[in-house]
Amino acid sequence: MKKNGKYLLLGGLLLFGLIQLIPFGRDHNNPPIKSEPNWSSAEARVLVKDQCFECHSNETEWPWYSNIAPASWLISYDVIEGRKHVNFSNWGGITEFDKIIETVENGEMPPIQYKIFYSHTRLNSEEKQALISALRSSMP
Repeated sequence: MKKNGKYLLLGGLLLFGLIQLIPFGRDHNNPPIKSEPNWSSAEARVLVKDQCFECHSNETEWPWYSNIAPASWLISYDVIEGRKHVNFSNWGGITEFDKIIETVENGEMPPIQYKIFYSHTRLNSEEKQALISALRSSMP
């Protein structure tokens, strides 16, 4: 039994080492900021930045574990998808403002995996309403 455990541990370590060779998830570039919404106030921008910019802007702060697979894969995928749907650093042409508000209201954002690692994004109803107000006041 102990021998099998050693082989299992060795195999797990070997697999962990091998997945580090997969290149996806290590390109942590932040493209230049092109334009942002016309924020209604500095407070509105700070509130949205604290809750949304990690995945929905070109100002992502990449944590140390974003260099280690499989976390690097998950984080990179979330940022790519987030920027694709809404990017506050590449603002313009976004017309689905109501959908952004609805997504926050319904608790679909931030996703559960983000809430697990970033407890400050678990909003109570008052904080959620403040975020929604900041978004509404800054969008045409």
